[in-house]
Amino acid sequence: MDYRPFIYGGLASMTAEFGTFPIDTTKTRLQLQGQVIDVKQKEIRYRGMLHAFVRIAREDGIKALFNGVAPALLRQATYGSLKLGFYHALKRRLVKNPKDETLYYNVIAGVIAGAVSSAICNPTDVLKIRMQAEYRSGTSVVRKGMIHSFMSIFKEEGARGLYRGVGPTAQRAAVIAGVELPVYDWCKKKILDYKIMGDNPYTHFCASGVAGFAGAVASNPIDVVKTRMMNQRNLKLKPGDGTVIYRSAAHCLVTTFKSEGFFALYRGFVPQFLRLFPWNVIFFMSFEQYKKFGDKTLL
Repeated sequence: MDYRPFIYGGLASMTAEFGTFPIDTTKTRLQLQGQVIDVKQKEIRYRGMLHAFVRIAREDGIKALFNGVAPALLRQATYGSLKLGFYHALKRRLVKNPKDETLYYNVIAGVIAGAVSSAICNPTDVLKIRMQAEYRSGTSVVRKGMIHSFMSIFKEEGARGLYRGVGPTAQRAAVIAGVELPVYDWCKKKILDYKIMGDNPYTHFCASGVAGFAGAVASNPIDVVKTRMMNQRNLKLKPGDGTVIYRSAAHCLVTTFKSEGFFALYRGFVPQFLRLFPWNVIFFMSFEQYKKFGDKTLL
């Protein structure tokens, strides 16, 4: 197995994550608000992405926009590496010759790679969500960093708490990887086949932008469910006290739809898209550059 895609994928994922993390924090806050059966999140604090960004920075400080960045980078170092590595390895298992690749086989490879990688790295995603959701002036308990948060969750909720939301997380990752990676490869191939542009950063930018939009549309409802599931605390407590609201991903989806309407599933779509678009642009363009540099250096 070629180990280089694992390295390039991890480096590119970390680069993209850090560059777009404040947008991810606003998206998380927007997705959590408005839960009518959660007393802690019932209030509509933010009117939109820009208002959320400014209010978080003003009330909680600029650093709050980077709450959870440590577990997020850790997640990308592991999840990003495994996702890209498994994706390219599976593609070669399904189709030996890169010239014979099809969108169908690439989608299969992307779905499997995304689901497996995300399930393995779920605890880092839980840490990120919990840290992003903390308000300085709210009722949430302010934790003291990634290690303290990890130990607190494990002590209070056990291993189950660290793998809360693993179902929708794996589903979301399967959708995103199954859409973005094949769409990027497909768009890049079409641009090169029709000789619209060469294999250069302009081509990488266009292909990654299309991939980001497709990923945002396909994944937003799952992302809302994942975020809300992960932000829950102790399952032993009763519903209505702001701790346990959703019994499963399906229950969360149905409850959100019934109590808040269809568009609640696309709450946070603007920051989701505005994050996935630059995230994919930075990721794929970084990946291509790391690959170009690494292949020359490592070969």
